[in-house]
Amino acid sequence: MTDEQYYEFIRPYEDAKQMLLTRLDVLNHNLYGESSSRPIHNIQDRMKKKKSIEEKLKKKEKEPTVINAKDYLQDIAGVRVICYFVDDIYNLVDILKGQADLIIIRERDYIAEPKPNGYRSYHVIVGVPVYCLDGMEYFPVEIQFRTMSMDFWASMEHRISYKKKREDKEQLAVELREYANMLVEIERRFEQHNEVGQLHGTE
Repeated sequence: MTDEQYYEFIRPYEDAKQMLLTRLDVLNHNLYGESSSRPIHNIQDRMKKKKSIEEKLKKKEKEPTVINAKDYLQDIAGVRVICYFVDDIYNLVDILKGQADLIIIRERDYIAEPKPNGYRSYHVIVGVPVYCLDGMEYFPVEIQFRTMSMDFWASMEHRISYKKKREDKEQLAVELREYANMLVEIERRFEQHNEVGQLHGTE
């Protein structure tokens, strides 16, 4: 994959990401109807680099070509949405799932069922329609929804553990799970004071 091929390839993914960011911004302003009670703390976004695309395709035992990237990778464009409370996450997901022009490609709820190491997040891959001169095509954007405490834990776990050889890995894993549980409890205590966000699961 040449640099020129890469930049041409990611253009519609960038468009899809920008459209989704705009949609999330609108939801943030309007979900609860109060400017002081917005569900989103901040949003981060990224596009997968050429080298990262090629490495991921090689791990999948695929040739690092544009065609294979389109066929086998669904996280070219990524958005991370940091919310205040768990209810905010589920409310935003419910609304996105109800929007007729979006396609839910895959979702994984690591909040209801955390990973063994304590990781919590809600992952959803959304197909976003991109309109071109010759028609419309859906392009996937991966969204990770986290609360601030989930993002704090994930960031610290990544900083401490990622790609490092440690002799105390087992002990560290136990401690990280304990920290995750502590943060869940802290989060629950803050949620007791949350006066908005009770949309999810209500009649």
